[in-house]
Amino acid sequence: MSAQAKLARMWKPRLFGAAPATPTLPAGVRIYAIGDIHGRADLLDQVFSRIDADLARYPIAHPLQIFLGDYIDRGSHSADVVTKLIDRARHHKVVCLKGNHEIYVLEFLRNPPILRSWGQYGGLSTLLSYGLAPSFSPTPEEEDELARELARVLPKSHSHFFSSLPVSFACGDYFFAHAGIRPGAPLARQSEEDLLWIREEFLSCEESFEKVIVHGHTPVMEPEVRRNRINVDTGAYATGRLSCVRLEGDQISFI
Repeated sequence: MSAQAKLARMWKPRLFGAAPATPTLPAGVRIYAIGDIHGRADLLDQVFSRIDADLARYPIAHPLQIFLGDYIDRGSHSADVVTKLIDRARHHKVVCLKGNHEIYVLEFLRNPPILRSWGQYGGLSTLLSYGLAPSFSPTPEEEDELARELARVLPKSHSHFFSSLPVSFACGDYFFAHAGIRPGAPLARQSEEDLLWIREEFLSCEESFEKVIVHGHTPVMEPEVRRNRINVDTGAYATGRLSCVRLEGDQISFI
């Protein structure tokens, strides 16, 4: 069996519930949506290679790469991930959405004590990736010094990246957000908190939404394709598997 065939088997999605009404994208548009990266620059490079190979084999007029947030924390190469995404956007049409982890970087510069919360989500790994040396349990004085050091070393391009991330994106019959949406609320009126943090109310909802929601935030062992949503967070940091769903016309596949 070829390596490509093995990869196809590995990334076969699980289907749940009744078949959905077929969502579609406009003609000539193909979307690659990528799940939570969490500092795994090595896996991001692999996804870039798979996308580039797919585009070379199957060219299309309007390819779009959508990254669903949580680029930093936990993994050891958060700064490299941000640099790679910025560079990718120079040569490709890219949308990088905000994840709940992206909240903390700029907030830490304004409010150093937030490190006590951020650290529980893997924030110390992000500081290490920028060349800082936080202790396992920083004191208030260390928090202040780390914030000053981060402000000094954080590239302007990274600061702009973190400050300009949108919280959602829509195309055709799909709506993209990091965590999901609040059931019962129109897509146009979703709160940022829900788009970045929601879990159970969204995940347990079996009703149709205005569009099919493509999201990450909640790790699963395999990508999930449900009637009303697609989850592409396969826990890259812990599993070594960074998922990428390929949407074109009425077709859903994984590369």
